[in-house]
Amino acid sequence: MRMKQLAGVALAALMVVGTGPATAQFGSLRDLGRLGARAAAPRVLTGSQPISTSLSDAVWGDPTKDGWTPPMPRRALTGLQRTPNGGFVLQPGYYEFHDQSYCLHAGTHGPGGGEGYLYAPPRGSAQDAVMTVVRNSVRHPEIDQHGIQTLLWAIVARARFEDLSTEHKAIAAQLLSPRQLATLNRSALDMLSSGPVANNLPSPLREVAQAEASLRSAFASGASYGELERLAVLGGRVGRGPGSLDIPGGRWSQHPDGYWIRYLPSSYTNTVVDIWVPPGSAGVGREYDPATHIAVPGDTNRQRLIQSGRPYQY
Repeated sequence: MRMKQLAGVALAALMVVGTGPATAQFGSLRDLGRLGARAAAPRVLTGSQPISTSLSDAVWGDPTKDGWTPPMPRRALTGLQRTPNGGFVLQPGYYEFHDQSYCLHAGTHGPGGGEGYLYAPPRGSAQDAVMTVVRNSVRHPEIDQHGIQTLLWAIVARARFEDLSTEHKAIAAQLLSPRQLATLNRSALDMLSSGPVANNLPSPLREVAQAEASLRSAFASGASYGELERLAVLGGRVGRGPGSLDIPGGRWSQHPDGYWIRYLPSSYTNTVVDIWVPPGSAGVGREYDPATHIAVPGDTNRQRLIQSGRPYQY
C-alpha cells in the first residue's frame, strides 16, 4: 500500500515535470547550433553543471597539520546532539564518524593510492537538490544506500525524472520537493557526448560528458545498479589528472566555521571523517552538516565525495 502511495506521489511529480521546457536550464539546441562547437562547450559546461565543485574550491587545506593527531582520545561523533539536517552540534574534542558517502563525479575513478581529500562546499545548479537528498536520507534509514546513490547519479547526469524506475521515482518523491523534481529533466547535454561539440572538448571533459550521456541512456533502458556503477565509477589504472595537486592522505582542512576536518575514504561508498574542535574555538556549538561537505581529491581524475549523516553499514 505504501509503495502505491509513493508511486502516486511520483506520478504527480512526473506530471509537473512534463509541463516544463526540456531545455530550460541549459538553453536550446538551436542556441548550441548557432554558437558552434568551440563556443557551445564553454557555455554549456561553465556555471551550469549540476555539481561544479572542483579542486579550485578546496581552499581550506592546512599543510601545517600534516601527520598531526589531536592530543586527546578520539570519540564517536554519534554521541553528540543531532540537528534537523541530520548533522551534529559540535563540542570540544576529537571525533570520528564512519559515514555513507556518495559519488558526485561520473566517469572518474574511485579513491585509491593514498590520495588526500580537502573540504569544499557544494556548488552548481543542482546543489540545493543534492543537499536535500543527502539531508532527508537521514530521516529515511529504510532507503538503501544504492537507491540514494542512483538518485544522485540521475541528478548529476541530468537524467529525466520520467526515465527513472518506479522504485526510484518513489525514492525521489520522498527525498525531494515537487519543485525540485520538476528540475530533473534532460537538456541539450546529449550533444556533448558525440559530434562536433564533443570533438572540441578537452579529453577529461569529453570523458565525463560521455559518461553522463551513457548514464542517461542507462536510466532510460532500466539498467541495474551494477550497470550504472560501471559507467559512473571507472576501474583500472589511472594517471594523474590535469591540474592535480600533491595532497598527502589525511590532510586536515580548517573549516571556516572554526574546526578542523579530514576525510579518509575507503571507497566512494564510505568515508571515515575525523573532526577536531579545539576548546574555546569558534567551532564549539556550530553544526557539522555533512551534506554541505564535499571531499575533493588532489587528483582530478578521482571522484569528489559528498558526505552524509548516515552511518556506514558494514
